[in-house]
Amino acid sequence: MTASSAGTSGSMLPLRLMLWLFAVLAVVPFALLVLTSLKSQPDVLRGAFALPAYPHVENYVHAWIDGHFGVYFWNSIIVVIPVVVISLVLGILSGFAFAFLSFPFRRTAFAILTIGMMMPTEAFIIPLYYEMRYLGLINTYAAIIVPQVAMSMPFATLFLANAMRLLPREILEAALLDGARRRYILLRVILPLMMPALSTLALFLFIWTWNEFLIPLILVNDDAYRTLPLGMLFFQGRYTVNTPVLTAGAVIVISPLIVTYLIFQRKFIEGLTAGAAK
Repeated sequence: MTASSAGTSGSMLPLRLMLWLFAVLAVVPFALLVLTSLKSQPDVLRGAFALPAYPHVENYVHAWIDGHFGVYFWNSIIVVIPVVVISLVLGILSGFAFAFLSFPFRRTAFAILTIGMMMPTEAFIIPLYYEMRYLGLINTYAAIIVPQVAMSMPFATLFLANAMRLLPREILEAALLDGARRRYILLRVILPLMMPALSTLALFLFIWTWNEFLIPLILVNDDAYRTLPLGMLFFQGRYTVNTPVLTAGAVIVISPLIVTYLIFQRKFIEGLTAGAAK
């Protein structure tokens, strides 16, 4: 090993230690959550790091059946899939328009989208409730899906428009010289190149929609339409004393997010670093 390489390794050591520290701080709370969900009540009283005599998998059964987590889980799936799919489709179309087309009030529309992306849900939840009640959509899936599609559109449009602007201009110009129409260029040229960015956006939308709490809380009061985060609130009120069952419910809520991220991790990183590579 040369002196320069040894110096480089020595200078990288503090950074690596810091990264390992952050990794431990991120993993340990989740590991304790899973460990607590596999304990009994006496095991919990023995300490946070105490190991159970055997895994109490029945805590997950109680959370799934007694806490109606089966219903809440499928409600979340029913809400998440349309929100992500519709937001992606509309985001692709509007992003293409902002990236390559000229139309009246383009800058005004861009400013409105930017303002919409920054506006918190608390600012419009009350008029949204009255609007949904007027339309007769309270206690329906549409009451949860439609507002979240509208909330996702500004970010999806700006994200995809920026990603499309980073595409190689030579490929697009070659397609135009060959006489390709806009539909062909979008479907056959742009979308294949946009897969990392689309995967990243889909993951963002999935996480935001899955974790959404305020809209289902205000617009849905029927237990048959509640999603997992909202169901966890009412489940906590019923099982406040039973900590292992509560933590089992929490693991059920966050597990789909972790599994989805692990599946799309490579595409997610590619989408985030595409601009830097360009």
